[in-house]
Amino acid sequence: MKDLLLITPPFTQLNTPYPATAYLKGFLNTKGISAFQMDLGIEVILELFSKKTFEKLFDLAIENDAIVTENCQRIYTLKDDYLQPLDAVIKFLQGKNQTLARQICTTNFLPQASRFEQLEDMDWAFGEMGMQDKAKHLATLYLEDLSDFIIECIDSNFGFSRYAERLGQSANAFDELYDSLQKQTTFIDDITLLLLEDKLKTIQPKLVCFSVPFPGNLYSAFRCSQFIKANYPEIKIAIGGGFPNTELRQVTDKRVFDFFDFITLDDGELPIELLHKAVCNTEESKELLENEFKRTFVLENGSVTYKNNTTKPEYKQLEIGTPDYSNLLLEDYISVIEIVNPMHSLWSDGRWNKLTMAHGCYWGKCTFCDISLDYIKIYEPIAAALLVDRMEQLIEQTGENGFHFVDEAAPPALMKALALEIIKRKLTVTWWTNIRFEKNFTQDLCYLLKASGCIAVSGGLEVASDRLLKLIDKGVTVAQVAQVTRNFTQANIMVHSYLMYGYPTQTIQETVDSLEFVKQLFELGIIQSGFWHQFALTTHSPIGLNPSEYGITPNYKSISFANNDIDFTDSTGIDHSQFSFGLKKSLFNFMHGIGFDMDLQEWFDFEIPQTTITPYYIEDCLNTETTLSTKSTAKIVWLGHLPLVEERKKTKKGFTNELLDLTFHDKTDRLQITLNKPEGEWLLETLETLKPVNGKVLSFSALKKDFETQFEDFELFWFSKSMQKLRDFGLLVL
Repeated sequence: MKDLLLITPPFTQLNTPYPATAYLKGFLNTKGISAFQMDLGIEVILELFSKKTFEKLFDLAIENDAIVTENCQRIYTLKDDYLQPLDAVIKFLQGKNQTLARQICTTNFLPQASRFEQLEDMDWAFGEMGMQDKAKHLATLYLEDLSDFIIECIDSNFGFSRYAERLGQSANAFDELYDSLQKQTTFIDDITLLLLEDKLKTIQPKLVCFSVPFPGNLYSAFRCSQFIKANYPEIKIAIGGGFPNTELRQVTDKRVFDFFDFITLDDGELPIELLHKAVCNTEESKELLENEFKRTFVLENGSVTYKNNTTKPEYKQLEIGTPDYSNLLLEDYISVIEIVNPMHSLWSDGRWNKLTMAHGCYWGKCTFCDISLDYIKIYEPIAAALLVDRMEQLIEQTGENGFHFVDEAAPPALMKALALEIIKRKLTVTWWTNIRFEKNFTQDLCYLLKASGCIAVSGGLEVASDRLLKLIDKGVTVAQVAQVTRNFTQANIMVHSYLMYGYPTQTIQETVDSLEFVKQLFELGIIQSGFWHQFALTTHSPIGLNPSEYGITPNYKSISFANNDIDFTDSTGIDHSQFSFGLKKSLFNFMHGIGFDMDLQEWFDFEIPQTTITPYYIEDCLNTETTLSTKSTAKIVWLGHLPLVEERKKTKKGFTNELLDLTFHDKTDRLQITLNKPEGEWLLETLETLKPVNGKVLSFSALKKDFETQFEDFELFWFSKSMQKLRDFGLLVL
């Protein structure tokens, strides 16, 4: 028996748990509050994609005469071929049956329907993939064939990472979702509710909390709460998470409270603690409506009421504890490769421990972003030492050394401190995160991040136009993005870029020029992955709050339920959606080294203007010379090993110099430099102190001061050819 049951409803990710309930459980542990968590999404998927369940599905499709297309007729005809390997394929994707990869990669092992048609054009892609990745991709296509069968014949709302998403998107009124909940439960609903009821009987919670991050989780959360209300009326139910935080801030429809007792907004720690006190500690509590609440909607006297009457302060990040992944089926998540894209494979392939380096966004200015909301507006970083403490705790709990830092934008200074702490503790970890492409990501910082285990970053180039980047208030330029992505790429850190089109006042010429910039970035190999999305206006963004300043006219609707995305009219009158197919098709080709010699016009079936960008613009940006200078406050770090040392003398014109030949080795190469013996001995002693494991980082000015107690002109020594070679071999200026 537990006081709380924390649930992520279907569906989010197949490969790793969405972290919200783990964050909350970690916090509740610090308060001694008993809680159990479950990811209903992965549990439903595993039950659905099993041989015994699909046997029922095939029979049900025939009973209901639901097969319409030739594709699903083919799948049904081959049903025995689909059924036989299904359980084995799921185990393979769970990492439990790796030898099956060789079978999967043979041409006649898995049955093939429409999802496999793309393979005819993908020989180039498989040439870049290992056998395990190729098998994962083929197995993913096989599951997608089966998902197509489900969508056509069983449940049109199904999706691997979403369910009935349309009902949650821009649902300004509750009517459509409410009406769908009055209908008979679906096959997938029935699986979901059976799994839920089993857990309710086992856990016997007093309070069930649904974390709903996306529109595709909303319907299932309501369906589950409906079931609880009907069958376990004594249990109180709360909903929170990303969707309520952005969409339900203006909810007024009291029918929502036929399903939920509470809606909480923003950070969940304090609201849930107070709900626990109200619901579970009846001896300490007065009547429910007299309790303290934090950012919580309730139904009071027949109307929706927002209650924020507690005097307790918010919890600081150091107080919220380490995420706790216990109870979740960590060994059963499924790694898939949906498309042959290196960054997308990180999202869908492998189990990642999720953490944040900082609450909120340190930049907090982008005009398309919901920067007025607390989860972005309130910036609070976590100390690097505490972060690495939490990483070590999660490694011990989960057995996984991979981390995805899910920040709005990870701060460069904190990333540097985190990397130094990881290296100091000699941890072997793999991590990636989201960033801004800002100038502080120098070549040396990127090398440091790589040395600590960073393998990839994602960041928003958005519209590759300096005018529009200024209007977005992104704080970067196209040239700066090129230089930063080059720095990451040279450090062997993969770069993914979010790309935007249709920003307010964007012209057709700017869209074409933006594509030319993107083409050049990929052609030079300094961005490896990207994704185009069309601008969406949200009510909580600076543009949404001041639309006239950005040349758009919102088309407001009456709001009683969800309010986030807003329809609008752009003063340009351009139909930006016409660019969608050409932008995405060209990008897919650029990602795989194809189409750089094609005119941009060839990607579109309508007339576009010629680009105004010179063919070598990005290359020229990268060739801009940098001055040899180092800030006095810069930190100096040595990542290498101490060298082999040989002494020798050199006589020239009657003068004898004592020299040191220093031979440095790293994992793949060697470097030899020669210094005068006194400076060489100083360097040997200094390099030892500059190692991160010593926990002390010296500044450039401190190094200069120490050098000049014995010698003259530190700059002449520091910028010598020998020292510059050492700079390229692990002596970093941060």
